[in-house]
Amino acid sequence: RERGRKRMKKKVSEKNHHVGLALFILCIVGLKPSFILGDTNASDAAALNNLFSSLNSPGQLSQWTASGGDPCGQNWKGITCSNSRVTQIKLSGLGLSGSLGFMLDKLTSVTEFDLSNNNLGGDLPYQLPPNLERLNLANNQFTGSAQYSISLMTPLKYLNLAHNQLKQLAIDFTKLTSLSILDLSSNTITGSLPNTMSSLTNAKSIYLQNNQFTGTIDVLATLPLENLNIANNRFTGWIPDSLRGINLQKDGNSFNTGAAPPPPPGTPPIHRSPTPKSGNRGSPSSGDDSGSSSDSKSSGLGAGGIAGIVISLLVVTAVIAFFLIKRKRSKRTSSSTDIERSDNVNQPFTLASNDIHQENKSMQTPSVVETKKLDTSLSMNLRPPPSERHKSFDEEDSTPIKPIVAKKHAVVVPSNVNVYTVADLQIATNSFSVDNLLGEGTFGRVYRAQFDDGKVLAVKKIDSSALPTDTAEDFTEIVSKIAHLDHENVTKLDGYCSEHGQHLVIYEFHRNGSLHDFLHLSEDESKPLIWNPRVKIALGTARALEYLHEVCSPSILLNQNDEGYSAPEVSMSGQYSLQSDVYSFGVVMLELLTGRKPFDSTRSRSEQSLVRWATPQLHDIDALSKMVDPALKGLYPVKSLSRFADVIALCVQPEPEFRPPMSEVVQALVVLVQRANMSKRTVGVGSGSSGANDYM
Repeated sequence: RERGRKRMKKKVSEKNHHVGLALFILCIVGLKPSFILGDTNASDAAALNNLFSSLNSPGQLSQWTASGGDPCGQNWKGITCSNSRVTQIKLSGLGLSGSLGFMLDKLTSVTEFDLSNNNLGGDLPYQLPPNLERLNLANNQFTGSAQYSISLMTPLKYLNLAHNQLKQLAIDFTKLTSLSILDLSSNTITGSLPNTMSSLTNAKSIYLQNNQFTGTIDVLATLPLENLNIANNRFTGWIPDSLRGINLQKDGNSFNTGAAPPPPPGTPPIHRSPTPKSGNRGSPSSGDDSGSSSDSKSSGLGAGGIAGIVISLLVVTAVIAFFLIKRKRSKRTSSSTDIERSDNVNQPFTLASNDIHQENKSMQTPSVVETKKLDTSLSMNLRPPPSERHKSFDEEDSTPIKPIVAKKHAVVVPSNVNVYTVADLQIATNSFSVDNLLGEGTFGRVYRAQFDDGKVLAVKKIDSSALPTDTAEDFTEIVSKIAHLDHENVTKLDGYCSEHGQHLVIYEFHRNGSLHDFLHLSEDESKPLIWNPRVKIALGTARALEYLHEVCSPSILLNQNDEGYSAPEVSMSGQYSLQSDVYSFGVVMLELLTGRKPFDSTRSRSEQSLVRWATPQLHDIDALSKMVDPALKGLYPVKSLSRFADVIALCVQPEPEFRPPMSEVVQALVVLVQRANMSKRTVGVGSGSSGANDYM
C-alpha cells in the first residue's frame, strides 16, 4: 500500500512537471507582450510613432500609438509591411491635419508614400523616405519648397505635389531618370524651369499649370512626353516644334506666335522618342481647375524679419563676383594662341570674402537652397576645324594662320529687369552721398537709393577695374546671367545701369539691418535676436551653401580673407575648398551661439579667437551654458543648444577631411527647426523645469 502511494505521488509530480513545461513553452511561442516591438523594425516603428504625434494623434488611425506598438503585427491602418519592414504608407483622404514630423527618412524600405487629400500644412519636410517609387502629397496645404531631398530618390517614378502652397522648386532632376509622371500644378512656384529637367528621359506626363513659372520651356523639348500642361503661367518664347504633336495645353502664357528663329550654327538637332498620343487630360489628381493659395504668415521675427538679416557669407555680390571672376578667366583663356576646351570647367570657383564680408551692411537673406544649375558657358570654346588637324607640326605653310574669333550673339536681358540712367541714380542717392553709403568691397560700393515713388533700393557701383573689359556688352551679359537667378531667399535683381563708362546693378533693399547689427550692437541700438530665429538663420545659410556646393556646376566657393573665418589649412596653403567653406560656416554658427565676433582684440588673449576659445567647451554642457550669448537671457532649450553645438564642433574640426558636407549639416539643422516648431514653449536653463528643455 505504501509503495502504491509513492507511485501515485510520482505520477502526479511528473504530470505537474509536464503541464508546467507546456505552459512555459506556450508563453515563449504564443504570447507577445504589447510592450515588445514584435514584427516591426524598431526604427520604422519609432518613425511611425513620431508621424502619429505630428499628425496630432488622430482617432482615424486605428491601432496607431505615439510610442511602442507593433505596426506590422497589429495591422496599423494604411500600413503595408514585408517581413519586418514597412513598405507602404497610404493615408489618403482621411481628414488628417498637422505635419509630417522629422523622422520619415528612417523609413528606408518604404516605396510608396501617399497622404494626399488631407489638411496637412507647414513647410514640406526635408526628411522624407529616401527610396520612394511613388510620392503623393497632393491637395494639402504644404508651404515652402519642393525639397532638395527629393533629388536623391533615384527610384522615383511618380511625384505629385499638386494643389499645395509651394513657392519654390528646389529639386535637382539629374538623378530622377525613372520619373514618369510629375505633377506640380496649382501651387505658386516661381522662377524658370531648371536645366536639370532635361534629365527626365522617361517622363510621359508633366503638369505645371496654375503656377508662376517664367522663361522658356526649351528644356522640355527632348523629353518623350505624351501629356504636357503648362497653362496659366508666365512662360515666354516659342513652343518647340518637338512638343506640338503631343497633348499640349498652353493657354494663359505669353508665347510668341511667329516662327521661331533658327538655332545657332552647330546646334545639334532635337530628337525625341515618338510616343502615342494619350487621351489623358489635365493632371492625374487635380485636373485643370485653378488652385487658390495664400501666403503663409508668421508672428514675431519670422520669415519676413529673418529675410532682412544679412548673412556675410551670402550677398548678391557673391553672385556678381562669381560671374566677374569667371568672365576674367574666360577672357584670359580665349586670348591664348590655341583656343581649346578647358579641362577645368568643373573645378570650383572661389569668391573673395572682402567683398562679401565687408558689405556686412548690405542686404541679403539666409538663402534657401534652389536646385537650378548655373550656366557656366560664359565664353565659347572653339577647336580648329578638322582639316587643320591633319597637318604635321613641322609642316611649313606660307599662308598666315588667321586667329579664330568667337562670334558674339546679342545678349538679351529679361524684360522684368529695369534699365536706369546715371541721372536717375544720382538723384536717388543724392549724388552717391556718403550718408547713403551702406558698404564697400573689392568690386565697388553699395548705396541706399530712394526714388520719387517712395521705393527704396540698393545700388552697387562696380569699379571699372573689376570688369574684364570696359564694354557695355560684357557687363550686360553678366547682368543677364544674374537676372536669371530667381529664388525667394536670394536678393532679387531689380535693374542695371550701363552708360558713360559706368556700370551699376540695382537690387532689393532689406530694412532690418545686418546679422552683425543684431549680434554685436548694444541692446539700445539693436533688438536682441532670440534663439529660434538664430537656428533658422543657420539653416537658411546652410541650405544656400548646400546649393552653391552640391547643385551649382562648377561649385562656387566663398573665399574668406578675414582670418577670423578662414580654416587653418587656408592660412598654410592659401587654397580654398568645400571643406574650408564648411569651417567658415561653423564660425558663423559660433557667432550665433555666443554673440561674439570671430576675432575680438578687446578681450583677453585667451578669448580673442572665438574658435580657439569655444571649441574645447562645445561638449561640456555646463561650460556651454556659460558661453551662450547673454542677450538670450537664458531663454533657450538646453537640448537644442547642445545639438547646435554638436553641429558646430563637426564644422570647425581642424582636419578638413572630417568636416561634414553641407547636405548633412542641413539635415541636422532641419531636425532642430522642426522640433522647435513642434515645441509648445521655450524654457530657460535656469528654470529647473523640463518640458521644452527635454523635448528639444
